[in-house]
Amino acid sequence: MPEKQVMILAIDSSDHSFYALEWTLDHIFTPASASGCLFKLLVIHARQPPTSVIGLAGPGSTEIMPLVEADLKRSAEKVLDKARELCKKKSLTDAAFETIEGDARNVLCDAVEKHKASLLVLGSHGYTAFKRAVLGSVSDHCSHHAHCSVMIVKRPKATSGK
Repeated sequence: MPEKQVMILAIDSSDHSFYALEWTLDHIFTPASASGCLFKLLVIHARQPPTSVIGLAGPGSTEIMPLVEADLKRSAEKVLDKARELCKKKSLTDAAFETIEGDARNVLCDAVEKHKASLLVLGSHGYTAFKRAVLGSVSDHCSHHAHCSVMIVKRPKATSGK
């Protein structure tokens, strides 16, 4: 049997990314296709560095840095634990999970290269053009810079308000 291709799924704490994970599990990693599935799933959470949370270093930053670091690690573990539980609930037991510190746009594009992924899956936050311009769009950046196919999973309009 040929080696499975790598599919990277980006996850954060948002309902949008968990919807993308659930959609992917329901449509690609179904129990009926588990043995014949073409992909190995790698779930990646990009964790912000502590300096991006507290801003510029200043007086007192050395005392607060370990606290922020610990909080970010706990939050990342909660996100991955929730993703693991969803995979387990959907009968996918061989997924891999990884937290990487850095800007999500760079983390995901670098992970595609490192793991030679053939597909990157992201959830859509449904930002307006203005919000995308101000905040930047991870999916927009990845669709232009990742060296693989990119699938953006959008919630149907009827469920987007949840």
